[in-house]
Amino acid sequence: MPFIKVATVSEVAPDSVIEVSIGENLYAICNAGGEIFGLSGVCLHQGGPLGQGQVADGRVVCPWHAWEFDCRTGENCFDPAERVPTYAVKVEGDEIFLQVP
Repeated sequence: MPFIKVATVSEVAPDSVIEVSIGENLYAICNAGGEIFGLSGVCLHQGGPLGQGQVADGRVVCPWHAWEFDCRTGENCFDPAERVPTYAVKVEGDEIFLQVP
């Protein structure tokens, strides 16, 4: 699976998230405590845009209904059996690359 450049570190402030699209797929790129993580950009609840949410205590919070997902594992914070897909990220200099299927 290829790594694709999706953003720069300077675009993702500490403890924030941005939304990126590759083809028709949305992804959430999170900066949680200075570490960069990649998750599906679609909330499991009702398809809300996770990349337009907020990051708090290492979790991305969906802007529609406040469902929370761990930025590292994708686990739902209320029901760990529910999780959004996560994707490998690599940072080279200021560039962020996401490994997509």
